[in-house]
Amino acid sequence: MQALYVTQYYNILTFIPQQLLAQFSAKSCFDHYKSGNKINDIYQIYPDGHGNFAVMCDMYGGGWTVFQHRYDGSVDFYLGWTEYKEGFGNLSGEFWLGLEKLHRITTSGRYKLRIDLEDFEGSERFAEYGSFEVGNEQDGFRLSIGAFSGDAGDSLTPHNGTQFTTKDVDHDLHENNCAQLYKGAWWYNNCHVSNLNGLYHYGGNHTSYADGINWSQWKGYHYSMKTVTMKIKEI
Repeated sequence: MQALYVTQYYNILTFIPQQLLAQFSAKSCFDHYKSGNKINDIYQIYPDGHGNFAVMCDMYGGGWTVFQHRYDGSVDFYLGWTEYKEGFGNLSGEFWLGLEKLHRITTSGRYKLRIDLEDFEGSERFAEYGSFEVGNEQDGFRLSIGAFSGDAGDSLTPHNGTQFTTKDVDHDLHENNCAQLYKGAWWYNNCHVSNLNGLYHYGGNHTSYADGINWSQWKGYHYSMKTVTMKIKEI
């Protein structure tokens, strides 16, 4: 019995410091998850040695770092370059983490991307991409993704290699500004197959063309998602 108590004591001693250490050294939510933190919550990460910042971690899914979440339209996503660079919203609610933070995270290691979608009828689909990286601001926070898998259809590969566009900074290939045309901010091409930062249309169906939270390969250009979560995890 004494040996059992000693074993339990040392197990506790070795378990607690790992979680505490992760608070000051974790590069990602996956690091926190591996250290024993298994509760969905806001954690601090240190991705690249240049300071820390807070992120929402999806621990129930295995340690994903969430960088975009929408579910009720309470936050305006039709914003400008500075807001998308720095991030906005509330990590406990609707938010966009920020392109600069995404760049720091995704260039500090190898990451994959998962997008979870839900419509207003309660159906859920997902899309995963085998790699995900966001370039620096000088290169327009250029998107780089790997191979698609999932049941939502592939509505992001056509955007691969594009720079980010907002209503006040135009990097797309269209003669006009795609963000202005479709009321969002995205890695637009000419213009989009997905628009996950578009307008929140309650009820899903909308008569306006392609300006909602659209994932066209599942629901087309006249249906806006109820819920979307974009998150990344180390490979």
